[in-house]
Amino acid sequence: MRTVLVTGGAGYVGSHACKAFARAGWQVVALDNLSRGWPEAVRWGPLVVGDIADAACVQAALDQYRPDVVAHFAAYAYVGESVEQPDIYYRNNSVGTLNLLDVLRGSPCRRVIFSSTCASYGHPVRLPIDETHPQAPINPYGWSKFIIERMLEDYAVAYGLTSTSLRYFNAAGCDPEGEIGERHEPETHAIPLAIAAAVQGGVFRVNGTDFDTRDGSAVRDYIHVSDLADAHVLAAERLLSTQGAQVFNLGTGTGTSVLELVAAVERATGERLHVEYGPRRPGDPATLVAAADKARQELGWKPSRSDIDTIVETALAWQRASLSAPA
Repeated sequence: MRTVLVTGGAGYVGSHACKAFARAGWQVVALDNLSRGWPEAVRWGPLVVGDIADAACVQAALDQYRPDVVAHFAAYAYVGESVEQPDIYYRNNSVGTLNLLDVLRGSPCRRVIFSSTCASYGHPVRLPIDETHPQAPINPYGWSKFIIERMLEDYAVAYGLTSTSLRYFNAAGCDPEGEIGERHEPETHAIPLAIAAAVQGGVFRVNGTDFDTRDGSAVRDYIHVSDLADAHVLAAERLLSTQGAQVFNLGTGTGTSVLELVAAVERATGERLHVEYGPRRPGDPATLVAAADKARQELGWKPSRSDIDTIVETALAWQRASLSAPA
């Protein structure tokens, strides 16, 4: 049986990837310091409580479980926080990953799947955004991931480390079977915030209605988290027989505006959303949409749950279940 070590395996995308790997027949081991993850999300194998910055902990996990591939999700991922506290983003994301790679370069496991981001592109100069699009991040979070991609390229050349970087667009939705879901504290993602406003009677804020888009609100490429997870399994299987550093976008190629998202939440909940309109946030691009042809052609990946209604329905089911669960 092939084994994958999933750093950040107690987090949102990492836990969904753990389930996808287990379903595909892999032995799954999660490594998470639980600073932003949840132990109850680790359900498909053992949990090693530890930090990627702790070389001894990483080495012990590698020695005990002997993974074939490391799927690396462990990172801080709040854009606003990264602007206010860039030090923790460079230290945790970039320096932490450097430590991880230095341990891996001396181990038999020399294959890494990296959870990267479309935030490394910055403001788009053309649409849709493909993998050759210039990378010019506009916040420390994006820069911290960009730096890791450069590390992986250099470590491939110098040390023979094999890697695949997967640049996500907007991860969204929850496990369709309801076993795991999205939980952030604080929550900053648009879909759970809109659902919470609809279900609990709050207010949802739309930032910007004067973008050059079809309805004036910002357009984003939402990709179901389970489709993202499936892409990691395909990337891992391909990684077993390839060399070098590869990069793939993960998106649908279809954008959904914020106002279209509001309409989808109203359809799913049957509630009228109380919306407040405010100015654009500084640095927000009008449109971010992926060109993901490379992932389809080379990984054989095809998202099957990423229409906006399915995304919202799975997120709503999880949120309702969470609200009704005993404290």
